[in-house]
Formats: sequence, structure tokens, C-alpha cells
Amino acid sequence: MASALLKDFARKVKDMEDNKILITLDDGTEVEYTVLETTVLGGCSYLLVTDAPEGEDGECFIWKEVSDPDDDEAVYEDPDDDEADAVMAIFQQMLEGEIDIEK
Repeated sequence: MASALLKDFARKVKDMEDNKILITLDDGTEVEYTVLETTVLGGCSYLLVTDAPEGEDGECFIWKEVSDPDDDEAVYEDPDDDEADAVMAIFQQMLEGEIDIEK
């Protein structure tokens, strides 16, 4: 089942142009983020994103995909603290030497 989730998640990420994703916030505001990395942990898909322009320092965020398989658009939420710590450790390993990530 995890491989089916990974394939579906990879398809959604692949559809983004230049690793950019446009998020519509609850208030209707649209914000563009750059996807730095993706992973699947425990059958859940996660994004590591930033709103900083390339080459500049900025904040990064971890989002957990909570979409239903039949949804036309992906839906993300913030993971809980323990979950975010576990996923951040994975992202730090994946990006070691490429990007400095500080908590």
C-alpha cells in the first residue's frame, strides 16, 4: 500500500512546474512555495517547502498531505510536533550538504 501512496504522491509533485506549488490559504490568499524535498513516512506523504526565493535564506515548512485519493487538488496540514520532528530528521539526512536546516 505504501508504494501505491508513493506513486500517487509522486504524480502530484511531478505535475508542479519548477518544483513550485500554489497554495490557497483558508482566507483565499494564494501563496507560491518551492518544494525542496518530498518523502513518505508511515504511509503518509510530506512536503518540505519554503517561500524564500532561490539562493536566499528563509523559513521552511513541513506539510502533511491529507487529501482523499479522489480529490482534484491536494490538501495539506501541519503535522503534530512529534511527527514533524521525525520527518525533519529524514529531510535533514536527505539534504545533508545541500541545504542547512535549523530548527
